[in-house]
Amino acid sequence: MLDVAALLISVTAAFAWLNHRFLRLPGAIGVMGIALVFSLAVVALGWLGYGGLADQAEALVASIDFSTVLMQGMLSVLLFAGSLHVDLGELSSRRLPIAVLATVGVLVSTAVVGFAAWGVLALVSLPVRLIDCLVFGALISPTDPIAVMGILKSARAPRGLEIKIAGESLFNDGVGVVVFAVLLGLAQGARPISPGGIGLLFLEEAVGGIAFGVAAGYLTYLLLRSVDNYQVEVLLTLGLVFGGNALASRLHVSGPLAMVAAGLLIGNHGRLFAMSDTTRLHLDTFWELLDEILNAVLFVLIGLELLVLDFLPGTLAASALMIPAVLGARFVSVGLPVSLLRRVTPISRHAVKVLTWAGLRGGISVALALSLPAAPTRQVFLTMTYVIVLFSILVQGLSLGFVVRRLFGQAAPHGGHGRVASPL
Repeated sequence: MLDVAALLISVTAAFAWLNHRFLRLPGAIGVMGIALVFSLAVVALGWLGYGGLADQAEALVASIDFSTVLMQGMLSVLLFAGSLHVDLGELSSRRLPIAVLATVGVLVSTAVVGFAAWGVLALVSLPVRLIDCLVFGALISPTDPIAVMGILKSARAPRGLEIKIAGESLFNDGVGVVVFAVLLGLAQGARPISPGGIGLLFLEEAVGGIAFGVAAGYLTYLLLRSVDNYQVEVLLTLGLVFGGNALASRLHVSGPLAMVAAGLLIGNHGRLFAMSDTTRLHLDTFWELLDEILNAVLFVLIGLELLVLDFLPGTLAASALMIPAVLGARFVSVGLPVSLLRRVTPISRHAVKVLTWAGLRGGISVALALSLPAAPTRQVFLTMTYVIVLFSILVQGLSLGFVVRRLFGQAAPHGGHGRVASPL
């Protein structure tokens, strides 16, 4: 496993250099694009008779448990790093739209995508049960905080827009995972789940995760206050993430949501009252660097996953048809809540357009698809997920900055100089 990690980091470093030297694309998108081209080249070599090389590359990628690596390790680190720099006051001032989008939005999108997939798969002669299609709707509906926050950094989005999109994406994975777990249990013929059971599962995973994160974060905050040594304080935050995530898993609460809550507490309360200027500088530098490295590794992994996909007849056609269906579902799941929220809070007329296009899918959807149990439908949904994620990151991600500038002008991302955008 150590050899695989070493090779993966070396490959990521090489792809990052190629992107910076020649392509100049946003870091995460650039390395994923190069990894995708590399994967296609390996597949082409296999077709040309160089099967040995292709087999070795496929075996290497297959040996990496993407779902476990992301959901049990990288995700919590990346979410903690991202939430460290989110202003809790700004997040709280937009708590109503964020909460509605992260809950109602996911549920509406799950239903719309599920029914759309049911019709599309029947159209291409791949009939699948409706409940299985709803499982697919649940895994593809949450927007990916890693992809969203990484791209928003360079999109020069208005600050209000950035906070709303980042806040939604940080919290909607907890809802998405609960919905996914409930629907997957129904699809597998598990005992019927009552509304009370669903509510209890949500409380355990989502609310329990946030409560645990606040408790772990506050304990770490007290430890940070008791010392003034940046090496020890950085190490304490590292222990919070890895130890906290492992303990959250044992307690059956959401580790990612726990790390979001802990990151918000340390990044706001801890930054103000428990750190010296020297500690803040080193803490920010450490977590920003770790965030960039793991983001690059994650997106390289997404690009390389192409090597282990089996494209069944009809799946590419279904995937192409599902791209506009998923975008339409995002439009509906954003448009309905926003139309209601406009009655109680001012929201820009461009909100639905931008929130729809900024609803990027990424590693979380791929990881959930890979966690599906072995079944004839697994490869169909995995292929559809992969194609939608590629479109989301490469097309939506690369054009997000243009869309923001088109609708809001050259807005500075944090209230700096430039044309002032309407509040979102």
